[in-house]
Formats: sequence, C-alpha cells, structure tokens
Amino acid sequence: MNEKKIELAKDPDLAASRVAIRRAAKRAAQVALGTNTELVVLRDGQCVRVKPGGKPKPR
Repeated sequence: MNEKKIELAKDPDLAASRVAIRRAAKRAAQVALGTNTELVVLRDGQCVRVKPGGKPKPR
C-alpha cells in the first residue's frame, strides 16, 4: 500500500478527492436530517444505520 498522503498526489483531482468526499458526506447528512432518514455507514467493519446527530444502530 502506498503510504504517501493523498493530498501530495501529482493528479490534482486525486489530491482534492478527500475534501470532496468529506463535502459529499456532510451534504448527505444534511439531506438525511431534512428528510428524517438514516445514513448507512461503515464502522469497525460493520454497516450501521445512523440518524444524523444520533447514535448508530447495529445491523
């Protein structure tokens, strides 16, 4: 596995990908909050449903 930081990649799209993913996750949480739905996220190798601002529910 490559140990270099992704922000140092030569490809500008790859270098900015982490910021874009975080921005997308934040927007997904906003939409979930507005529509009263849960997010499905991976935590400790397990898929869990999470209410934005709430505690995870194991699946």
